[in-house]
Amino acid sequence: MAVISLTSLVDAPLQRVFDLSRSIELHIISTGRTNEKAVEGVTGGLIGLGETVTWQAFHLFKQRRFTSKITAFDPPFYFRDEMQNGDFKKFEHDHFFKLVKGKTEMKDRVILESPFGLLGTIVTRLFLKRYITTLLLERCKIIRDYAETDKWKTILTDKNG
Repeated sequence: MAVISLTSLVDAPLQRVFDLSRSIELHIISTGRTNEKAVEGVTGGLIGLGETVTWQAFHLFKQRRFTSKITAFDPPFYFRDEMQNGDFKKFEHDHFFKLVKGKTEMKDRVILESPFGLLGTIVTRLFLKRYITTLLLERCKIIRDYAETDKWKTILTDKNG
């Protein structure tokens, strides 16, 4: 098992950062290098409590498919997505948001566990933790870029937030 914790400070309103973090469209933009697509469940707009999305993406030399569900939701301060099926034995992503001196602090905490016992643990420590951290850092960078500029208006419409 591995735990990844990241903290970003975003110069934008709390609600905007929260909504961008659960936007399917922005997720797709932030995962452009893996060609991630939402193929089932919520495939556009903002995902919410109890909803699922199935992603298809090219990760680690292979086309993969995995489903995530929003299992906890306390807007605009927190939500959790958990992998329901996919390659990991466990993948839980907690998203925390709070105001700090007029800015939004965004914290990501991911708990991941690979299958395959000891071999999976070794692969996680040597490679997967760094790989997932890189993906999360890119995601945080994109959220910050959209939230701090007028780009957010292309994602958050009257229809979805």
